[in-house]
Amino acid sequence: MSDNVVAVDESKYLLKLFVTGSTPRSLRAVANLRAICEEHLSGHYELQIIDLYQQPELAKENKLVAAPTLIKSLPEPVRRVIGDMSDTAEVLVGLDIDPK
Repeated sequence: MSDNVVAVDESKYLLKLFVTGSTPRSLRAVANLRAICEEHLSGHYELQIIDLYQQPELAKENKLVAAPTLIKSLPEPVRRVIGDMSDTAEVLVGLDIDPK
């Protein structure tokens, strides 16, 4: 078994937010996404923030065309949301969450 395999509770959302350093747009995306996750997924998500300046190889590996980009790996299907996550409705659609 690979050391890179992470055991994830299947009821949790596995989210990766790819940003480019500490730019205002990146910081806004992190803050907006954290607020959305806490309001709609509290306790049911794992969020990884990945700085593409620190790990540029991940841009090609994940086929990213823009940053910030959010990739929802679990639950399937895999979904992507591009932008600063300020449009809550768009982010919720990308996460397959019904805003209650």
